[in-house]
Amino acid sequence: MTGPLRSGLAANPALPGDLLDRLVERAVADRDGEAELADALSERPDLGPVRAAALAARDEHIAVRLARAGVLDVADVDPVARPSVALALLDEGAGPPEWARLLAAHPDRGIRGALASCPGLPLDVRETLAADPDVEVVAELALWTTDPSVAERLAAHPHAEVRRGAASNEVVPAAALAALITGEGLAPARSCLVCDREEIPFAHDPHCPRTDCTLRGGAACAGGHESTVHEILQQAARNPATPAAAAASLAVHPSMLIRWALAERSDLTQELYARLAADPVPAVREEAAGNPAIGEPLIRALAAGGCEDGTARSLARHPRVPFDVLAQLAAATRIGPTLLPRIAAAEPAELREAAGAPAPRLRMLVAERHDLPPELRDALAADPDAPVAKAVAPHPGLTGQRLRAMVALHGVPVMARVAANPDAPPGLLEELARHDPPVRRALRAIAGHRNATAGALLPCLADPRARPRAAGHPALPVQVLVGLLGDTDPEVARAAAANPALPVGVMAGLLTG
Repeated sequence: MTGPLRSGLAANPALPGDLLDRLVERAVADRDGEAELADALSERPDLGPVRAAALAARDEHIAVRLARAGVLDVADVDPVARPSVALALLDEGAGPPEWARLLAAHPDRGIRGALASCPGLPLDVRETLAADPDVEVVAELALWTTDPSVAERLAAHPHAEVRRGAASNEVVPAAALAALITGEGLAPARSCLVCDREEIPFAHDPHCPRTDCTLRGGAACAGGHESTVHEILQQAARNPATPAAAAASLAVHPSMLIRWALAERSDLTQELYARLAADPVPAVREEAAGNPAIGEPLIRALAAGGCEDGTARSLARHPRVPFDVLAQLAAATRIGPTLLPRIAAAEPAELREAAGAPAPRLRMLVAERHDLPPELRDALAADPDAPVAKAVAPHPGLTGQRLRAMVALHGVPVMARVAANPDAPPGLLEELARHDPPVRRALRAIAGHRNATAGALLPCLADPRARPRAAGHPALPVQVLVGLLGDTDPEVARAAAANPALPVGVMAGLLTG
């Protein structure tokens, strides 16, 4: 039995317990050659503690996955032999405090750094990590700690890298975050990772050939820790716990990355949002235009100003854009097939008005909402504009008659979305699957459809991308399914082996083959 067949069988939800036991035994016995099988087995929801412990003993990577899934018992983990597994349990809040104390003194700084990001660490462990000799461990603690007093202290740490971590942490007190921007009451940082490792002035080559170099792209220091200070400002500008007044002072900063981060905030004045929406850099303008905190006057002003496509699309995605403005934007800008927040939150009366609008692009946007009142859903399904019908085609509740009428009216452009409708009847799926020439996107939707019959699935096998999905469908005829176990495409063979309709005798035969 090949690797894809074994991993597929391991994922089969209908696999009997005795065959599952045999697969686990095989994976455990061959530690060097059954990684794919062990991976697949570790994702099963029905392993139980005995099988989980056996797989965990085989492979540390698998043990970490099982620990995070909550199926590995603490008693089965040795934190000295397998610190990464202990870390996974600590990160999930399941490891005992003694493990944290043990790992805080681990010789590997990577282990200590990972520990620093775990929640709920005991106070003595937090203090140990805050005094760690490796500054990157301390920086991890500054980023992740939920202790405000520790976070405040680390925000004033003499190393810029630690301050950079604290700048992103929302539990850092507001005054300490403001000081990272203004510098008031805060001594200048004495060092950064760049001047720790290189003779300054130094700028990191973006194409650095050194395999042992771990400096970030753009890292630079000429004595003022310039790149790290820039990152501190960027993170503090984005941090919602930073006082708005301190963050607002960065609106005139020459770095577009800092202005871009500032534009994400929800607590600025409308005047400042207007300034950012007029920024010379498109990314900043678009971020400001899509910010949920901007008010209707600014939304209308931006739309009336003939904004470029990127800003217009950001405005269209604003959760409170007025419907008349949305209609204006939809008519002038290609927004694409997506459910906009404003449409998702619209009241029934607004939906009725928009669904009856003369502009087909606005009707299409309404049709992307798939919990519409039945009368609106059916009216949009009968729309003469193909993009509108295509948008509403997957809407639950559409009858087979209406879906057939859509196909009859619009043809190929709507077939794939009709095939994706969860209520599409089996007969219609068979008709769509037999269409000549084949509509490949429709075949891919049919291959995974719950209502697909054997007659609908067999044509799907002719499409390379639909074939694996069809191979996993339980309605596939058994003789065809068994034949696919020998398919030359490993994804098809794997899907066939994972098919719950595979006879148990064939499953057992695969294990003995």
